[in-house]
Amino acid sequence: MLELNSNELILIVGLAIVAIALIGLVIVVVKQGKKPEGPDETTLLLKAQLDILTLNQQNLQTALNEQLNVVSNRLGKGLSDNAEKTAKSLGELTQRLKTIDDAQENIKKLSGDVISLQDILSNKQARGAFGEIQLEDLVQGTMPPNAYEFQATLSNGRRPDCIIRLPNPPGSIVIDAKFPLESYRTIQAAKTDDEMKLARRSFAADILKHVTDISEKYILPGETADTALMFVPAEAVHAELYANFEPTVRKAYQAKVVIVSPNTLYATLNTMRAVLRDAQMREQAGLIQKAVGTLLVDVGRLDTRVGNLQKHYQLVEKDLHEIQTSTQKITRQGARIEEIDVDEDGPELNVVTGGKA
Repeated sequence: MLELNSNELILIVGLAIVAIALIGLVIVVVKQGKKPEGPDETTLLLKAQLDILTLNQQNLQTALNEQLNVVSNRLGKGLSDNAEKTAKSLGELTQRLKTIDDAQENIKKLSGDVISLQDILSNKQARGAFGEIQLEDLVQGTMPPNAYEFQATLSNGRRPDCIIRLPNPPGSIVIDAKFPLESYRTIQAAKTDDEMKLARRSFAADILKHVTDISEKYILPGETADTALMFVPAEAVHAELYANFEPTVRKAYQAKVVIVSPNTLYATLNTMRAVLRDAQMREQAGLIQKAVGTLLVDVGRLDTRVGNLQKHYQLVEKDLHEIQTSTQKITRQGARIEEIDVDEDGPELNVVTGGKA
């Protein structure tokens, strides 16, 4: 909106007052009319005043036009700026509306996914498959490939969801997925104390039934560890169990079954991986120790052979020394032979034969 400062307001008011005075003066002059006689002093005075007012009117009209031009320019600039700001705001609003539309589409898609997930979880068989898939993802993402097996057959013909192969102790640990979602939803939907009691009793019974099945089917002395894991693929169900069903959890411990959620199973699997790594390091250390012992035997054998070789070289060195001594004696004997003059009266040649060379 265009705003005028105080100077502009004063100028416009002054122009309005002058215009009103000018109009009044003109009306007075018109009412008096013209006399047939020549102009008198009053007529001349009025004429002079009329000329002055006319000049002032022209000046005021010029000033008024200039101010109107300024105001028009300011008004046009203000309208242009406002139009630009409005266009920018509309563009931002359009972008935000587009973002809202995209978000709404994502919400619709997520709503459809949630409905699909609810449909899956409402079916007991599909719910079991969901737990098994989540269990497989956790195990495959944490343990080395040779440390686990899915749907392995035990000696009693039972097939747990997963077996983690650990060295003794503790031995192979069985993990089986269970998802007591229906009884948990009954707890969430209970509105009265009686409904809550029935729902809690049903939930505890479902948990203990699963615990008993795992304990009786998958804990085999000499084949598996004396403890098994029951995997509940929902943190909310696991939290409800450990927060409000302490007797049920205690009975599960007594049955050698530990109930785990995705987060606690992840931590447990990392601990198992550390146990495997430690066992492998101990095994490698044993192999290294055995290899070092074999190496020490070889070093002792090499030392003996080096000693034998040294004795052989000593004998060779002795033989070479004796050969050198014999060679020196032969050389000296040859030199003597060369120095003797062979004649009838000459000295007799004394040749050394036999003896130690």
